[in-house]
Amino acid sequence: MDQPPHSRLFGTSLGFLAGYVDTLGFIALFGLFTAHVTGNFVLIGAALADASRVSILLKFLAFPAFIAGVAITRLMVLAVERRAGPSLTLAMLLQWALLAGFMVFGILAEPIGKDVSSMAMVAGLLGTAAMGVHSATSRLLLAHLAPTSMMTGNVTQIVIDTVDVLRGAADAATHARCGKFFWPLAAFALGAIAAAFAYLAFGFVALAVPLLLLAGLIIVQHRSGRAAVPTA
Repeated sequence: MDQPPHSRLFGTSLGFLAGYVDTLGFIALFGLFTAHVTGNFVLIGAALADASRVSILLKFLAFPAFIAGVAITRLMVLAVERRAGPSLTLAMLLQWALLAGFMVFGILAEPIGKDVSSMAMVAGLLGTAAMGVHSATSRLLLAHLAPTSMMTGNVTQIVIDTVDVLRGAADAATHARCGKFFWPLAAFALGAIAAAFAYLAFGFVALAVPLLLLAGLIIVQHRSGRAAVPTA
C-alpha cells in the first residue's frame, strides 16, 4: 500500500502541474479550463449570449469528461485499496496517460485554427479528464495536503491566517497552515506563467514539462512504497 507522500514536494509539484495544464489548455484550446472546469460555465454563458463567439461544444463536453475522470478514479481507488495496492501510484499513472494523450492529440491538431477540429476536441477532453483524475486524487488520497487545482479556497485561508498573524493571535498551527497553503498557490501561479511562455514557444510539446514532473512524482512514490515493505 502507498505511504503518505512528502507534503511539501507533492503539494508544490502538483500545484505547479495544475496551473501549467490549466493555462496551456486555456491558451491553446479556445479558452478551455481543464483544471478549473466550472470556469467553463462562465464561458458557455458568454458564448450563448453572443453567437459570434467560437463553438461552445468543447466546453459543454468538458464537464462530463471531468466527471468521467473523477468517477474512474474513485472506482479504481476502491478496487485497488481492497487489495491493499498502490492506489496513489496508479492514480498518478492514469493521470500521466491522459496527459500524454492530451499532448499527442494536441500535436496532431496543430496548427489550431478558428474552429475546433476533431483532434483538438479529443485533446481537450483528454486534458480535462486528466485534471478530473487530479482533483479526485487530491480529495481521496492527498486530503492532508492543501488543494492543488482550486486556488480560491487557498487564497481565502492564507488571508485569514495572515490577518491572525498580524494581529498577534497566531499559534504554531496557524504558521504551519500558512506554509501548507502558500506553496501550492505560489507553484500554481508559477506554473501558469511558465505554461504561457512554453506554449507560445513550443506548442503542445510544452506538455512534456508536466509529464516529466508527474513521472518524477510517480517514481518517488513508488520507491517510498517499496521501501515501506518489510523484508523477510
